[in-house]
Amino acid sequence: MPDLPDPIQIAIPFFVLLIVAELIYAQRTGKAKFEPRDSGASLAMGLGNTIAGVVFAAVGASWFAFIGQYAVFNFGWAWYVWIICFVLDDFVYYWSHRFAHTIRWFWADHVTHHSSQHYNLTTALRQPWFNVFTLKFIWFGSWMILMGFPPAMVAFCGGLNLIYQFWIHTEVIKRLPAPIEAIMNTPSHHRVHHATNPLYLDRNYAGVFIIWDRMFGTFQAELDDEPCRYGIIRNLGTYNPLRISIHEWWGIVKDVASAKSVKHALAYVFAPPGWSPDGSRLTSKAIKQKAGCEKPVPAPVAAQREISPAE
Repeated sequence: MPDLPDPIQIAIPFFVLLIVAELIYAQRTGKAKFEPRDSGASLAMGLGNTIAGVVFAAVGASWFAFIGQYAVFNFGWAWYVWIICFVLDDFVYYWSHRFAHTIRWFWADHVTHHSSQHYNLTTALRQPWFNVFTLKFIWFGSWMILMGFPPAMVAFCGGLNLIYQFWIHTEVIKRLPAPIEAIMNTPSHHRVHHATNPLYLDRNYAGVFIIWDRMFGTFQAELDDEPCRYGIIRNLGTYNPLRISIHEWWGIVKDVASAKSVKHALAYVFAPPGWSPDGSRLTSKAIKQKAGCEKPVPAPVAAQREISPAE
């Protein structure tokens, strides 16, 4: 088995350079927005996520080594296996990401990434600190290894997936040529995903290939007459990294403690974010229904034309 490096660690200096470039572009053109305290919080979240990854790395590695013993096949390291692994990893990512928006236990972790009301490259680094406690590495990380893909290959492809997603967190690039927009996840598609407009809620879960959203009915085009509003439904109003990290976990604790039945307690944990027994809170689905925009709306022809990054 080859000794593979961590691609994310290699990419970090390039992340920094791109953030600086975007910041300079924003200052000179006004076509991107930065809020110093918000960006500082995002960078702190990224640092904390990196530290957590190092601290808990042995947990995931031990689990993958254990289940690797029970793999159905042994696909080896051929070049085409890498391609298949990368595509399947993105497929798994789509479903993992989708559940992270529709099950509160996973959302408690993922909400960290959506908590910024700004959208720039620093937002990509706003990552959770307690991902390991969701056990997503078991629920979603095991299948490809059980199929027969080498654990190191799966981890490497997962790293490449996250690296790809870095550059799509920007308002500098409007739309790319139509064939790219049709197949790949792009800044336009991912802006929709980060938006809180009812029309845009719970759409565009893709990591690399937007085709999954098109296949499974969760694609929504960015519309020129519907500018994205970023953040979460109830914005935090804080730049404190610790509060950003734990606020939804603490919310679950308080809700479960106040639950009047085991059924309600379980629903507070595993129902969609926003669920409440009396309906006093609203889930994304309820918000969309109330706004009359539950179904995705296609982009008008004019919005599908090619637009240069500088436009």
